[in-house]
Amino acid sequence: MKIGIIGAGHIGGTLTRRLKALGHDVSVANSRGPETLGALVKETGARATTVADAARDKDVVIVTIPEKSVPDLRKELTGAIAPNTVVVDTGNYYPKRDGKIADIESGIPESQWVADQLGRPVVKAFNTIYAQHLLERGKPTGERDRIALPVAGDDARAKQVVMKLIDELGFDGVDAGGLADSWRQQPGTPVYGADLDADRAKRALSEARNQRS
Repeated sequence: MKIGIIGAGHIGGTLTRRLKALGHDVSVANSRGPETLGALVKETGARATTVADAARDKDVVIVTIPEKSVPDLRKELTGAIAPNTVVVDTGNYYPKRDGKIADIESGIPESQWVADQLGRPVVKAFNTIYAQHLLERGKPTGERDRIALPVAGDDARAKQVVMKLIDELGFDGVDAGGLADSWRQQPGTPVYGADLDADRAKRALSEARNQRS
């Protein structure tokens, strides 16, 4: 698949490495420009581009930037993302880093807020696992104790696309419901950072309590 990754931090860099190694056509962008991504490009063979080009003509676009930077992204993506492109949000809201975001503080799920800012649907995934574990702890399909990654979103096709990528990466995708339910995988919930298998991840999602509502 043609995959664009916007953000080259811990998760973005790890997904660039893993997805390129799996044979996908990967483009990566950050806020500082493609010339700053030379080391990652040399290591992985991915293509460094502008933000708009990372989103253009892609099957999947993965947004993996701090929440505070999301509002500035919409104008760069306008006209670049095709309607059928699957957009994945890996972000987490950390007030100490992002400042207070009133809508999220009032109870809007983080990825619902991201979708509102971008003006298009997103799928929430890859936000519950540490980057090092994403890099190193994938296992073949069917192995015991395979880590499960929750996937929330309102488009069944888009969720299936993301779950297929998760399986390729060596993890089990767990359907976490619609985007309105994505708070169940936010920081502070039982599934966050816990490296649970599929059965335990489903249980953790069901036991989550929304502290902001």
